Amino acid sequence: MHIDGVFPPIPTPFKDGRVDVAAMASNVERWMATRIRGVVVLGSNGEAPLIDETESDAAIAAARDAVPSGRLCLAGTGRESTAAAIGASRRAADLGADAVLVRTPSYFKPLLTSDAFVAHYVAVADASPVPVVLYNYTALTGVTLGVDAVARLAEHPNIIGLKESGSDLKLLTALIDGTPDDFAVMAGSAPVFYASLLVGAAGGILALASVVPDLCVDLYDLVRAGRLDEARDLQRRLTPLAGLVTSRYGVPGLKAAVSLLGFTGGDPCPPLRPASEGATGEIRRALDHLHVPVA
Repeated sequence: MHIDGVFPPIPTPFKDGRVDVAAMASNVERWMATRIRGVVVLGSNGEAPLIDETESDAAIAAARDAVPSGRLCLAGTGRESTAAAIGASRRAADLGADAVLVRTPSYFKPLLTSDAFVAHYVAVADASPVPVVLYNYTALTGVTLGVDAVARLAEHPNIIGLKESGSDLKLLTALIDGTPDDFAVMAGSAPVFYASLLVGAAGGILALASVVPDLCVDLYDLVRAGRLDEARDLQRRLTPLAGLVTSRYGVPGLKAAVSLLGFTGGDPCPPLRPASEGATGEIRRALDHLHVPVA
């Protein structure tokens, strides 16, 4: 299995404090009407660390049922313990996930050496019935899955790629250069998506793709076609909105954005708070600037 192209890490809708499975399925059906390669359910933007195991499984099942054959459903199964990550990965596979996205453990930061990460991911990959995608997000976790560890893990037959959520192109380039050609390094930062593709990223797992999926695919296609001036111009136009739904307002901003487009976004899971009226207005203006109609 090989991953490439554009994937949105979709937000998780809640109703009365539980995952709204009907809304999840309806949202995914709408995303499937676009040109994305597939979806990621229960990534960071899906509020995965805030959801218990029963609700996590319900979210995966609802998303999987709405993804047709030929498209991919990746499920976030990162946990703090190796045993819990293995259990979550096995359950996701049983629910039909095509691959699992496993974020780094992070609580015991001083003890999480390269060797510890390698041992963790090898154990998960050995036990997972479906392929594993590594997930590095230093800005949130405070730990980094380094190039040396990724290079070692890329040799495992059941580890097929990495999502690198940072915007450090030097690191991204080193990850690409240090791994085999069939190992997919996926960009996780929309403001540097264009540049990431130029240095060899296989695609992107981008919060922005939950909001403007086809525009993100357009950028991917333009770079692949060598139409770099057009791609660079599109990146310039997308970057302001990308910043609003990631670093500026985060998950609440992303949920506000998809709600403006007619998806069921809903409120984030506490302790996160909904986006303010001011933030929502700023996001609305950014969508208007891109000529994206809002509900």
